[in-house]
Amino acid sequence: MIEGPYFVLTVLGVLGTGLVAGVFCAFSTFVMRGLAALPPAQGVAAMQAINVTALMPAFMLVFVGSAVLCAVLAVVTFVLWPDEGTVELLLGSALYLFGSFGVTMAANVPRNNKLVQMEAGTPEAVSYWPTYVSEWTMWNHVRMVASAAAALSYVLALT
Repeated sequence: MIEGPYFVLTVLGVLGTGLVAGVFCAFSTFVMRGLAALPPAQGVAAMQAINVTALMPAFMLVFVGSAVLCAVLAVVTFVLWPDEGTVELLLGSALYLFGSFGVTMAANVPRNNKLVQMEAGTPEAVSYWPTYVSEWTMWNHVRMVASAAAALSYVLALT
């Protein structure tokens, strides 16, 4: 069984990846649907405001902090190579680092950056909005599943 500081790191990994999975789950299950139901200009403006507030310390600490923690867990696991939980720890780290953090940087952030450059009520923004909602939400589903699977993998490492 994992013990000591390594146990604490793993429990924090469960909490961080689980919290991020919850945020992404909220967006996948009702936030994006609610925004899509608004007139496009209002949906664009609301999402632009959400993207600004997402960069505040509260969420960034959990999101980026979890990525750092997953990287630390992966390195420590490679160095210590524990008798139990090695596969689960490495899998959990990979799922979060690539499936959540990586997908965010490669898929969601570029779409957010494109959206932020548009004026909410313009024909360009109104035309782009359905594509944005569809693509952004699809990639958010990937992030949600990857974050939840990372949390589950870390839990399994603890058992």
